[in-house]
Amino acid sequence: MHLHEDDEHSFALRYMLSILSSWGIRSILDIGSGTGRGLLETIKEQPEVFVIGVEPSAELRAIGHSKGLSKTQLIDGDAQMLAFKDRSFDLVCEFGALHHIPDPHRAVAEMLRVARKAIFISDSNNFGQGSKLSRTLKQVINAAGLWPFVNTIRTKGKGYFLSEEDGVGYSYSVFNNYRQIRDACESVHMLNTASGGPNLYRTAAHVALLGRKREDVEPPVKQ
Repeated sequence: MHLHEDDEHSFALRYMLSILSSWGIRSILDIGSGTGRGLLETIKEQPEVFVIGVEPSAELRAIGHSKGLSKTQLIDGDAQMLAFKDRSFDLVCEFGALHHIPDPHRAVAEMLRVARKAIFISDSNNFGQGSKLSRTLKQVINAAGLWPFVNTIRTKGKGYFLSEEDGVGYSYSVFNNYRQIRDACESVHMLNTASGGPNLYRTAAHVALLGRKREDVEPPVKQ
């Protein structure tokens, strides 16, 4: 609810919408839809595309419904256990939801399972946030495999932060799921959605990733 029209996720959404026709995308599932901003924009720009959003918060869904989304367009659901069959949607996407999910790896596995043609994520890169010194320290710690331990100390054992602006949030980087997505896709495309240098991992605070699925790869087994 704290997002605005010119933020990184709006930038990512415009990019995603631009490829729908050329990739033959006719159906979209959006996880962690919140109040439905992305759904409404997609319906406005691509009215012929079938769109459903999943949002676990009843309060946020109610706001989305008050904006005009039907109860079949914005529904209850858990991104870590999607109630859809394999390859149900041409594209499965998320905008700023993964860093709110306790197990983003499982959520991405579910997105890959349900996606027929592509997966699109727009989220944070904690290793590209902060001053140059802060980023360097975090990247060195992560390279040494110590980030989970250090993060536990930073969060006083909780594993998450709680803020008035963003609610419950976990330390998350899009790059945490890069290999998982790459293994299920024939091509992966990345762009910084906020200012960054040539090395997105080191410099970009927010990153979008588009993965085009392999037609001959079986979907991940649902756990």
